[in-house]
Amino acid sequence: MALVVLVVHEERPEAVAQADALAAVLMGDGHQVNRSDDPGFTATGMDDATDLVVSLGGDGSILRAVDLLDGRSAPILGVNHGELGYLATVEPADAHASVVRVLAGEHDLEERMMLRVEVYRAGASAAAPEVIDHALNEVVVERSAGGQTIRVGVSLDGESFTSYAADGLIAATPTGSTAYAFSARGPIVDPLHRAIQLTPVSPHMLFDRTLVLEPSTEVGMEVLGRRAATCTVDGRSVADLAGGDRVMCTAADRVVRLVTFGPRDLRGLLVNRFGLADR
Repeated sequence: MALVVLVVHEERPEAVAQADALAAVLMGDGHQVNRSDDPGFTATGMDDATDLVVSLGGDGSILRAVDLLDGRSAPILGVNHGELGYLATVEPADAHASVVRVLAGEHDLEERMMLRVEVYRAGASAAAPEVIDHALNEVVVERSAGGQTIRVGVSLDGESFTSYAADGLIAATPTGSTAYAFSARGPIVDPLHRAIQLTPVSPHMLFDRTLVLEPSTEVGMEVLGRRAATCTVDGRSVADLAGGDRVMCTAADRVVRLVTFGPRDLRGLLVNRFGLADR
């Protein structure tokens, strides 16, 4: 008997309906099923005994699954009920058969790099971060909603690099290169690489290129001046920032394990998602 957790996009009726059907079949086969849309799920739904997490939704649902796992080693199978589905492995019609294959051990795993992020308040001890979190896609320091351009001082491995006047700065993993960083004209990076991409958002300066850094690099982003900013991790707001507050990030000691079947096809994914075959 396996413990399967379904992370369901509750605002997509087709995802909820498939979760109902999948849960019924799995429980009929003797497996235990927990669902993210059940009352009290956050307290009891995810534990170290989880054998498989099935995400039913878009890429955002997979990011939610990663957050819920909080470093646990259970693999994630993404079922694409979204629009782009960069992270999803299978389409809805193949969901049940794919779960059966995973539980039978007939699958592969991709390990994706994550970022560790720490938020420090101005004047606080370097040993006392106020926030510790982890990102599969990106860590962003950006202006508050409706605010003005902010200035962010960047350090690399503790040494001052430069300051950016911009709407924000994105520290992304290779997986996150096709997320927010892509919309800010960052490069597409093979998701199995290990690197940190630092991309400015709408910079007011001539130096506007993405930096591709060693994964061991400690990237520091400090809010300069009095303009307010926010820190988000994979789209989740984790801290409001003021002048002197710092966000530090580097490669995490944890990874995300995504289920795959056979060789990964980055070329095919890009061709399909961007309509490149029609050009």
